[in-house]
Amino acid sequence: MHEAAARLNIQLVVLTANSENDFDAAFARMAQQRAGGLLVCASPFFYSRHERLIALAAHHSLPAIYEWREIAAAGGLMNYGTSLPDAYQQAGTYAGRILKGAEPADLRAMQSTKFEFVINLRTAKTLGLDTPANLLSFVDEVIE
Repeated sequence: MHEAAARLNIQLVVLTANSENDFDAAFARMAQQRAGGLLVCASPFFYSRHERLIALAAHHSLPAIYEWREIAAAGGLMNYGTSLPDAYQQAGTYAGRILKGAEPADLRAMQSTKFEFVINLRTAKTLGLDTPANLLSFVDEVIE
């Protein structure tokens, strides 16, 4: 991410939150630095608190992108990440091979092969964002 930000001449600020109590300070810092957007990294911790993150992003009028489609469906602006149904299918296939006698050490590591890009137009409208037509042409799903 640092390399991509440097190429695009974008200042990248990495903030951490190790507990929900850290959220307010992180969003205050983003507001102070006039952040133009937020990328919420994939984490079970953040996923389990996505409603609070969505609310804080809306309160601070901060466009945010999340890892999972379910967060965009719950009111997040957008997501780009692994398709969970596809990942679960791959995990089931992997488990099936093991149950049929394959040694786990002999199996190749699997990586997600299907990714989803979802935009929530209701949230975009609430944030006062225009969604360019060329961006919508890349989207797997539009939530209206």
